[in-house]
Amino acid sequence: MQSNFFEAVKTRRSVYAISKESPISDAKIQEIVEEAVLHSPTSFNSQTSRAVVLLGEQHDKLWDITTETLRKIVPADQFEGTAQKMGSFKSGYGTVLFFEDQAVVKQLQENYAAYADNFPIWSNQSSGMLQFVVWTAFAEVGLGASLQHYNPLIDDEVKETWGIPAEWKLIAELPFGSIAAAPGPKEFQPIEQRVKVFK
Repeated sequence: MQSNFFEAVKTRRSVYAISKESPISDAKIQEIVEEAVLHSPTSFNSQTSRAVVLLGEQHDKLWDITTETLRKIVPADQFEGTAQKMGSFKSGYGTVLFFEDQAVVKQLQENYAAYADNFPIWSNQSSGMLQFVVWTAFAEVGLGASLQHYNPLIDDEVKETWGIPAEWKLIAELPFGSIAAAPGPKEFQPIEQRVKVFK
C-alpha cells in the first residue's frame, strides 16, 4: 500500500485558522485545481465538474458578498458570531468555488432516460470527489482549508459578479491559506463499527 497517499489523506483536515499567505505560487494553485478537475472521476466520463479560483481582492469580495447576504437573514443580536466566522474565511489567501454543469446533467438524463433520476446524485458524488482531491492536494503542499456551503444563498450574486454560466450550480466553497493554527486532535469511532468484512 502506498503510504504517501494515506499520509496525504490523513493530513487533510478542516483548518479554520488560515492566513493571507500561501506556501506555493498562484500558478501552482491553478495547476493543482486544473489537474484535479482533469483527473477526478465523473459518471459516464461526463466531466460535469467546474471550478473557479478566487485570489486576492476577488477572494475578499466573495466573503463580503456572503457576509452581506447573511446580514439580511441573521437576527442582528446574533450576527456578531456570523461576522467573525465570515472574517475567518476572508482572512485566507483564496477560495475555490465548486460547481456542477446542469446542462451536461440534463443532457445525460435525456440520453440515458433509464438512469435519469441518478444523474443528479452521481453529479454530486463527482463534485465530492473533486473537492476531496483539491483539499487533499492543498494539504499536501501546506495549505489549510475548510469546506463551506453558503449556496444557494449566494448563488445569484456569485454568478452575476464573476460572469458564471447560468447552468453552473454552486456546490461548495473552499477557503484556503497558510495554516495559522493547526486543528486539534481528531476523535475516531471504533473502526469495527464502521467497516464490515465478509469472507
